[in-house]
Amino acid sequence: CYQYNIDLNKGILLSGPVGCGKTTLMNLMKTLTSTEHKFYIKPCRDISFEFIQDGYEIIQKYSKGKLYPDPKTICFDDLGTEKNLKYYGNECNVMAEIILSRYDIFISKKIYTHITTNLSASEIETAYGNRVRSRLRNMLNLIAFDKSTKDKR
Repeated sequence: CYQYNIDLNKGILLSGPVGCGKTTLMNLMKTLTSTEHKFYIKPCRDISFEFIQDGYEIIQKYSKGKLYPDPKTICFDDLGTEKNLKYYGNECNVMAEIILSRYDIFISKKIYTHITTNLSASEIETAYGNRVRSRLRNMLNLIAFDKSTKDKR
């Protein structure tokens, strides 16, 4: 970690092209981690579908601990595959709101968040805004597959 400048007090942002193995790697890491570092993997698309059905309580569910008794480490899989959604006419960038809330939990309770995505840093900023990009920089280590990495499927 020292050699690659990875901070063990942060989560992971695993970025790379489609099919390079990001989700598979995180599923593997999930089984290898010790009990105190276990995490759940939740696809961002599934969260967006939950938001359509249940509304704004979904943001609380994945940020303030209603999903589990206490906030837990979660890996949000495929950030960028969800879209801005409307709930009773109000548009919301659900994952941006969840990430901002997860940042608050990271600062106050040192609860980690991991994310996989096909998006580059500039694409994340375009989709979620500068504030989210800044928070991600503070709470995650960027580990990026080269854009020329071949599809392994």
